[in-house]
Amino acid sequence: METPTDEHGKLSEPFLTSSPSKGGFRTLPFILAMGAFERVAIVGITTNMIVYLTEEFGMETTTAANVIFVWSAATGFTPIIGAFIADSYMGKYPMIGIGTIIGFLGMILLWSTAMIPQARPYCDQFNTICEAPTIPQLLLLYFSLGLISIGAGGIRSPFMAFGVDQLDERNNSHSFFNWCYFTIVFSSLIAVTLIVYIQDNMGWKMGFGVPVMLMFLSAVSFFLASSFYIKLKPKASLLTGLAQVIVASFRNRHIELPSTATNEVYYIREGSMLQVPSEKLRFLNKACMIKNPQEDLTSKGTISNPWSLCTIDQVEDLKALIRVMPLCSAGIMLSVTVNQGSLMVIQAGTMDRHVTSNFEIPAASFSLFMMISVVVWIAFYDQIALPLASKIKGKPVRLGLKQRMGIGLLCSCASMVASAFVECTRRKIAIEEGFSDEPQAIVHMSALWVLPFYVLAGLSEAFNTIALIEFCYSNLPKTMSAIAANVSGLGGFTGNLVASLITSMVDNVTKKGGESWISSNMNKGHYDYYFCLLAGLSMLNFVYFLVCCKAHGPCHGDNENEAKNSGIGDHESIDDC
Repeated sequence: METPTDEHGKLSEPFLTSSPSKGGFRTLPFILAMGAFERVAIVGITTNMIVYLTEEFGMETTTAANVIFVWSAATGFTPIIGAFIADSYMGKYPMIGIGTIIGFLGMILLWSTAMIPQARPYCDQFNTICEAPTIPQLLLLYFSLGLISIGAGGIRSPFMAFGVDQLDERNNSHSFFNWCYFTIVFSSLIAVTLIVYIQDNMGWKMGFGVPVMLMFLSAVSFFLASSFYIKLKPKASLLTGLAQVIVASFRNRHIELPSTATNEVYYIREGSMLQVPSEKLRFLNKACMIKNPQEDLTSKGTISNPWSLCTIDQVEDLKALIRVMPLCSAGIMLSVTVNQGSLMVIQAGTMDRHVTSNFEIPAASFSLFMMISVVVWIAFYDQIALPLASKIKGKPVRLGLKQRMGIGLLCSCASMVASAFVECTRRKIAIEEGFSDEPQAIVHMSALWVLPFYVLAGLSEAFNTIALIEFCYSNLPKTMSAIAANVSGLGGFTGNLVASLITSMVDNVTKKGGESWISSNMNKGHYDYYFCLLAGLSMLNFVYFLVCCKAHGPCHGDNENEAKNSGIGDHESIDDC
């Protein structure tokens, strides 16, 4: 949480008494422009990065994929760290400002690898032979990618929250969230079309130079309105509060809990609605149990040592976080499958991508269809499917949170099955046409066959990821809204690491018998076997998800929405949680 201060450091209410000369809708175009430029720049270089690493740095496909997995994991994790730092120590404005500068520097260094011949290994583009990159060349590459990840974490972590800070109760913050979502989607569409087209047709110097200019514009857009922003100062650290519960419960592990909980035994924060802790995860209740009032409390009745005694609210916050983690972890495998898009770029690059005789779709631009499927499904679900089903039933009907998450997991599994089928067919055609030793050769098979992967991957995101965020928002306290908002980033971070681990293990095991499944030569490898393996793991993950659903019990979000929308007994949910 943060509290606003005026020029003299006095506290003021953020939405009621903020100065009319600060904040308001006039600041939002600058914030949205900053986020849009940053998104186009980073998505633009990420989408086609595997081509750059394999063609310009001579990396094996497995190595390049692992680099991208780890880099994507870092880019997904840094916003979570940034959110904690911004809320607890630094504040949102400095965090975004530093993020734009660091991201800009990272882009310049990455651009230098394309501009300076000595910054990358020599590659013979005609014979597809590259020298091995030197250690300094790799250090420059990895350092630039690291700076870009840190910059993204500084910008994305407080991006939406900083925009909301500019609005008072007379403004409609809901419209701001709509514009944020539109900005993210529209920016990503530009990145996977225009930026990728520039990289494929004008080269990497221009292809990385444009993102550098976009990051510069991102920083300029943000700092232009600095004098008009409402800048809230950080207050308390949520992470510290959770750590205190763990330490206090461990210190008090030898204390016996009373058989009957009473408010005289536990420490209650002033103004708290909680009088006793819940019985679930009961061992954590020892953290808020008063052992000796003379030692545990000050003369004013406050806690003397927060690492030995915590409030009931702190304990329940940690319990809520622990309870949602199993269901959140089921989304990790979904991230693994969705993040196979880098391999799909290589696959599409060996297929016929012509739309007309003079125009062909860049291989990296096929991810456009994933974004389209997300937008189309959300619009169809909210505006057509639910109203139509409700009209037929005569009462409000909806899919519950757990069902939507489950459908998303099944869609991700289906995307891998579709990919395995397409690759099996593509490989067979390539061998029949005599391209076994020519991995760059174009087979007579339309690249549109890769669309099922992107459409199903988009549906899995639309179903699972959005429902997962809603689930966390409804099952975590408001004090943990930052965690709820970044839970998908946490899943993406872990999913990329798991994807890297699976890729390395498959490569190391399968190449012992000859050609690796994930060979740099797709025509000799067996990517279809690899996709089948991921499909099997996804199905096992779905079984794990069902077990987690059973163990978790009812969804608070479904029950609350049911009561809110139509009253008890007048609402039909397609969910049994």
